[in-house]
Amino acid sequence: MITLGMKKLIRTSLSLVCAIAVAIGVGACGASSSSGSDKVAILISTLNNPFFVDLRDGAQQEAKKLGINLQVSDAQNDSTTQQNQAQNAQSQGVKAVIINPVDSDAAAPAVASLLSSSVPVISVDRSVTGEDVNAHIASDNVAGGAQAARELAKGLGDKGKVIILQGTPGAASTRDRGKGFKDEIKKHPGIKVVAEQTANFDRAEALNVTSNLLQSHSDVAGIYAENDEMALGAIQALGSQAGKKVKVFGFDGTADGLKAVKKGTLMGTIAQQPKELGKRAVDAAYNLIKGKRVPKIQSIAVKTVIKDNVAKFD
Repeated sequence: MITLGMKKLIRTSLSLVCAIAVAIGVGACGASSSSGSDKVAILISTLNNPFFVDLRDGAQQEAKKLGINLQVSDAQNDSTTQQNQAQNAQSQGVKAVIINPVDSDAAAPAVASLLSSSVPVISVDRSVTGEDVNAHIASDNVAGGAQAARELAKGLGDKGKVIILQGTPGAASTRDRGKGFKDEIKKHPGIKVVAEQTANFDRAEALNVTSNLLQSHSDVAGIYAENDEMALGAIQALGSQAGKKVKVFGFDGTADGLKAVKKGTLMGTIAQQPKELGKRAVDAAYNLIKGKRVPKIQSIAVKTVIKDNVAKFD
């Protein structure tokens, strides 16, 4: 006969087994609805940014369509956290890893370990320095930076002082967007870049950075922000001057960025396709798991958005 005490002991034991299974990533005890599908990890730099939320959403939609068990990790803009997440993914036996690096340099050791263990790695939006990943999927950030420079120069009448708000130091997108802009703006000798400072792709930080820079550069005519979040922070700092005395140009084409273009406070933005980036990354992971070849470099076109054509991007 099984006593009441014995029943309690059995229930407690089963609960402990389930907890352990969940902790080690086993698809048991209801821990996963896709226990029979291929497990893929996507390591995102931060979900405190609408662009990367869209990237995640695009990846999840495609994973559902393909029957992939997609495990999402948010590094919260911390390189050490992301390295640990990569190690955890490897120990849990994922079939492929998609990484959007916090820092392109810092991500290299963790990615090298995955590759040496024959785990396919796909980098998305930002590259991994020095590592030959199986596929890299990103917007053409250099071209986008150049497009922003040309449009901003036109809006300034080819003269004036400009501030650059840089993204996260070490991120490939920061380097590429900055390079594209600066290489192109050199072709406009009437325009001078008087300050460059990081605001880490963050709106609140850009508000503070811009406020400080304006104290010593009160005569600036333009601001180039390497993403829309920083552009919106700059607009807050400028107040009534935004779009009038000072032209601000962003990058990403987020919903809030497009609203600001319509309003006239943001001169323009370079529209990316974050959901398409996420979708393509999952497609690449799926094909690599199935032993198929995928293009090593997949470049997603970007488009210049200004008030004249913003309605097309709603």
